[in-house]
Amino acid sequence: MSATNGGTHVRIGLDAPPRVASLGVGVHGTASPRDVFRLPDLWQLHLYRYEADLTVDGVAHEIRPGHVSLVPPGALVRFHYRGRSEHLFAHLELPSAGERLTVPVMQDAGTQTPVLTDLMQRAVAAAPRNSARAAAELWTVLWRVADLATPAAGGTTGPHPAFALAVAHIESNLAAQLTVPDVAHAAGISHNHLIRLFRAETGTTVVAYLRHRRMERARHLLRESTLSIPAIAAAVGIGDLQAFNKACRRELGASPRAVRAGTS
Repeated sequence: MSATNGGTHVRIGLDAPPRVASLGVGVHGTASPRDVFRLPDLWQLHLYRYEADLTVDGVAHEIRPGHVSLVPPGALVRFHYRGRSEHLFAHLELPSAGERLTVPVMQDAGTQTPVLTDLMQRAVAAAPRNSARAAAELWTVLWRVADLATPAAGGTTGPHPAFALAVAHIESNLAAQLTVPDVAHAAGISHNHLIRLFRAETGTTVVAYLRHRRMERARHLLRESTLSIPAIAAAVGIGDLQAFNKACRRELGASPRAVRAGTS
């Protein structure tokens, strides 16, 4: 749980959900433009909606809307606000054992900001009645925060954040009549940029990726459920049974009945 690299990074364990001591919406900068304090035993996770300055154990960090910080226990923090300042926060304990991940103290969440905001708001809403649900939501937040800085194998950067948003939108809407512009809008990028991202990340087109994921879902439902074939076709966004049959033969190599029977 110690800070590294002169206070610019921390090492965290995420092998189990955190224990949440407190979370909510913090409002600062109204009574005083400065706060100075420590949390001796708790980590601090903040998702910011304003501009300010933060110093963690003497190391300066700029706060901007969409930035997220993770401060280790015992660190002396100094906030310098520029007026009323509102952020989502969580004070928590992290596992002391298991694999450690190195994460910057301050990061720009970029296009992941709406996802992190939604998850943290869900945690805030769940906390009064279901602490386990709140901890689970924050566990997801922490993994996403760690992924912002995690390089892929070979030392290259991970998938573009907009690509991750696009994939999440596709996976959440396989039953819908998705179009490439729909997915681009959800990812916050242009149609052409989305096409380039998918070619770079998957080697294929958005339409081909969507078709592949629909038929993988269909294969699972055909083999593992008792849902009717028309219901499965609808569940993967192909309402026409003839079109579904053709898609199965093209992508899975057999008719829906043959896939269900396990003969393909």
